[in-house]
Amino acid sequence: MTKKTDSPHVRCATYTRVSTPDQANGDFTSIDNQREACAAYIASQKHEGWTSLPESYDDTGFSGGNIDRPALARLLADIEAGLVDCIVVYKVDRLSRSLLDFARLVEVLDAHSVSFVSVTQPINTADSAGRLMLNVLLSFAQYERELIADRTSDKMSAARRKGKWTGGTPVLGYDVHPDGGKLVVNEDEAVLVREIFQLYIRHQSLSKVCATLEQRGITTKSWTTRKGHHHEGGPFNKATLQRHLSNATYIGKVEHRGKVYPGEHKGIVPVRTFNRVQKLIAENRRTNGGYTKNRYGFLLRGLARCSACGSTMTPSTTRKGSRVYRYYVCSSAQAKGYKTCPHPTISAQKLEDQVLGHIQAIGQDVGLQKRMVAAAKKAQKAERATLETQRRQLKKKLAKVRSEIAGLVNAISKGTAQGQSISARLDELEGQAGALQGKLAELDRQISALDASAIDKHDLAEALSLFDPIWEVLYPTERARIIQLLIEHIDFRGKDTPPYVELSSAGVRLLAAEIAEAIEKTA
Repeated sequence: MTKKTDSPHVRCATYTRVSTPDQANGDFTSIDNQREACAAYIASQKHEGWTSLPESYDDTGFSGGNIDRPALARLLADIEAGLVDCIVVYKVDRLSRSLLDFARLVEVLDAHSVSFVSVTQPINTADSAGRLMLNVLLSFAQYERELIADRTSDKMSAARRKGKWTGGTPVLGYDVHPDGGKLVVNEDEAVLVREIFQLYIRHQSLSKVCATLEQRGITTKSWTTRKGHHHEGGPFNKATLQRHLSNATYIGKVEHRGKVYPGEHKGIVPVRTFNRVQKLIAENRRTNGGYTKNRYGFLLRGLARCSACGSTMTPSTTRKGSRVYRYYVCSSAQAKGYKTCPHPTISAQKLEDQVLGHIQAIGQDVGLQKRMVAAAKKAQKAERATLETQRRQLKKKLAKVRSEIAGLVNAISKGTAQGQSISARLDELEGQAGALQGKLAELDRQISALDASAIDKHDLAEALSLFDPIWEVLYPTERARIIQLLIEHIDFRGKDTPPYVELSSAGVRLLAAEIAEAIEKTA
């Protein structure tokens, strides 16, 4: 190219753009169409001295919402070098869809006496009428862009509220369905996810869990896009681990703008385990993860709740002189007054002795273990039957709603029904169907969690074998870890009534595996 001179020749640079790479594939593409139209227009102005520059300025796969584009950057550099007299585009929005960005470009063009022409619109910035038309069209281009963005956002929000997966990076434990649009459980990874949650309950430290995962070579999700681009997983750090532990996806839900909705996918972590981890994370955040959070050795911290109020039993202390007295206090009674609860407080030592005595009794009595497992299985079977009944009833309701929807759609297609009332009824039925599907998905998750919660009698005997011979010689931190791992929750039913203790099936299995491994190492 030659430098700009006083000659009548107008050096024209053709700029083309498409938003996606697919638009540039094929025998005759959108880029080709834009370039030909611009070339024809420049040729029609030959009598005015217009000539096409040989340089090609084509941006493939770039949005018009910003000006961060390689070909446009080259064009602006050539303008500043005085190599261009006029920019020719197919339509205004090929150069920019943003009014603010275009205003900045016009400043650059004006500073270098470069005009701008759109071949399919009456725009030529060499005259005032062209400038007016340019501003009008740019305003509409920006409005269209913002409207599309709003519609896309609304569509995504509606999909999230219905529990749909709307894209992004899948998390460990799930794969994207081959047809796209939803998540499916990766059973091998789901086992790892449940183990990660148990590790956090065990260690109550993000750093320790990260170190354990790194030692075992467990990384974040490795996945491949539908276009074949592979993303390799990386090591967990405290931030990524906390995001995983706090992700409601694992209990079959989706989060959107601070709210949680039932999802279409199945949960892979029991809700109780997930909620327990959230409480531990919140507590560690308040105390900065310091050991002082349990400086008085509360074994049942976060496990006990008041059966009368359903509230947690919060560790509390009082001091008389140099002596510290420990208690578990109903949090509802603390907030509303002790007279509002029939059993607002109990000595920590007494409750802990009752719970330990209960566990030791189970560990020493094989018959009691068998009865406990049998009772748990019976209760599990009864609960499953109830859930299955609810599931059948919901399926009947859903089938009825879908039948009515099909009937209305059929009537509309035949022209025998129309009007706003029909449309409103269809919207109402679609909402009912979505709600029923959400309830069915939740029941499926509850049934899956129930099936995974059975306690094996051999694991139970192995896990409880610790309590009689070596419990007294364990360090306080190790005792607390074992209790936190072993117990799912405790119902405090009054000072004179033994508490109800529910064991964690996952914790029982993990503790039994630890004991077996320790025995094997010392053998």
